[in-house]
Amino acid sequence: MATIFTKIVNGEIPSYKIAETEDYYAFLDINPLAKGHALAIPKKEVNYILDMEDELLKGLMVFAKKVGKAVESVVECKRIGITVIGLEVPHTHIHLIPINSIYDMDFKQPKKKFSPEEFSQLADQIKTAYDNL
Repeated sequence: MATIFTKIVNGEIPSYKIAETEDYYAFLDINPLAKGHALAIPKKEVNYILDMEDELLKGLMVFAKKVGKAVESVVECKRIGITVIGLEVPHTHIHLIPINSIYDMDFKQPKKKFSPEEFSQLADQIKTAYDNL
């Protein structure tokens, strides 16, 4: 059975896409800790990041770096926090979160709320930044 992320990649579930390559996909988290909170995933379903083939993992990290740079260029922050938890969805994903302190990455804090229009506008801005890197 396909994961929710595979369904997003396949267009079965809508997402606020910000970047895509042949092997990877990035989109805005719809329950973000911060404005610009993004997820970078491999298109290939791999449950656990440590089970990924080395080349796929290397590519994912380079892809996530570029996505993070794009987010950072659009959303004011001190840096992009990067975390891999891997328990919420059985499909490897990297959280890229604009942060100003270590506490901005506490997943127990209330999630931010944005309208579909705000998500779309932000996704477009980040996609443009990504395409121009």
